[in-house]
Amino acid sequence: MRSLVLGGAGFIGMHLCRRLLADGHQVTVVDNFSRGRRDPELAALDVEVIDADLTRLESYAAIPAEGWDHIYQLVAVVGVRYFENEPARTLWVNTMSVMHMLDWLPQDCSAKVFFASTSEAYAGGVSAGVVPVPTPETVPLMIEDITAPRWAYGASKLLGEAAVIHICNAKRVKHVVARFHNVYGPRMGASHVIPELSLRAMRREDPFEVFGVDQYRAFCYVDDAVEGIVLAMGTEDLTGEIVHIGNDVEHTNIGDLADLVLSVAGFAPELDRKPAPPGSVAKRWPDITKLRSRTGYAPKVSLEDGVRRTFEWYRDVWRADPGTA
Repeated sequence: MRSLVLGGAGFIGMHLCRRLLADGHQVTVVDNFSRGRRDPELAALDVEVIDADLTRLESYAAIPAEGWDHIYQLVAVVGVRYFENEPARTLWVNTMSVMHMLDWLPQDCSAKVFFASTSEAYAGGVSAGVVPVPTPETVPLMIEDITAPRWAYGASKLLGEAAVIHICNAKRVKHVVARFHNVYGPRMGASHVIPELSLRAMRREDPFEVFGVDQYRAFCYVDDAVEGIVLAMGTEDLTGEIVHIGNDVEHTNIGDLADLVLSVAGFAPELDRKPAPPGSVAKRWPDITKLRSRTGYAPKVSLEDGVRRTFEWYRDVWRADPGTA
């Protein structure tokens, strides 16, 4: 099979490329390398790499529109720190990259399209008390405050979902929309909670600040998320559907997560408990009944094992060369 991975040099993209290659796919990566060009992990893969800014329509001229079996749209600005500080850039990148991809897709395209969306779609409803936790795909979606920079990310992903669904339907293109729930692991940068806690533990910060200790999350290790992607794309039963990819087996509060990271780090500082950042949803936990029942998906990596793997990668790889993440 021939797979085109848009944003393939990023966090989930790199892990997905490795899995597709292991499954025998021929893989082409398109990326603008906004996260840095020193990437020995990408260089080690036997893949074609196209350097292109997919927010520009003309960039697609270098990419064949036919001949693909699967197209994975993973391009996005992610991370609370980024979309709170750069909401305009978040909206531009996350929106234009999707809209130009959809313009580029030919009518009756033979490829199946995967669009990466987010659990942030539910944050407003959970905070307002109108959406249950664990959360199924069928609940209403809402933006709590469209003027708040934090909502630039969720709003861009909701627009992307609507565009993929309706334009792909109009062009008769098969597609799957997946809402990721707190995926973590090696290569995800330094601004997400598990690597951020890990790096500060390595620096032996004492006292050790922990924000939002009572917030709950269900974290999904990236290998399990990739398995979910492969299964969702491999079954016709999810074509045209919105589906969750995450872990509904384990959930934890941020205080206990910090204790786990510190235990893995072999560090016991004094904890300085801080309130959660403004706008941060109190609970996030997916119902993955749809993915499980239609594909047999089951997350395999425990939180303890996943945190240990992530910590070790940041200790051994990222700290030696932060340009790799």
